[in-house]
Amino acid sequence: MGVWHGRSLRKPTGGRIRPHRKKRKFEMGNPPTETLIGEERKLKERRGMGGNVKKGLKFATHANVADPETGEVKCVRIEEVVKNPASQYYERHGVITKGAIIRTEIGLAKVTNRPGQEPVVNAVLIKEEEEEG
Repeated sequence: MGVWHGRSLRKPTGGRIRPHRKKRKFEMGNPPTETLIGEERKLKERRGMGGNVKKGLKFATHANVADPETGEVKCVRIEEVVKNPASQYYERHGVITKGAIIRTEIGLAKVTNRPGQEPVVNAVLIKEEEEEG
């Protein structure tokens, strides 16, 4: 079933709004791309308006992790999703979203971008004490 981003047919009071037209294709949306940790990096391409192509990351293997103290950025392997404040379901199933805390080869990192809408995972290295607090 498709996702529709048009106006609701209900008023805030619960009354019905009679539609003056049917649903349009440009009002359609897409279900979210839930980025998981996989064996191989895989992209999901979606068609946008005007034939534009939007890319999201379906499976991630590596992340670009920035160290705020030294200013260096390294491409390191993602080991697991430690915490995801977006949803308990996402935390259980290992879905990577913005704000998720991931364990990498060099330590814990917080994801700073939206990998479901961008074909890369960017993160910032965090200290162990910050994660506990």
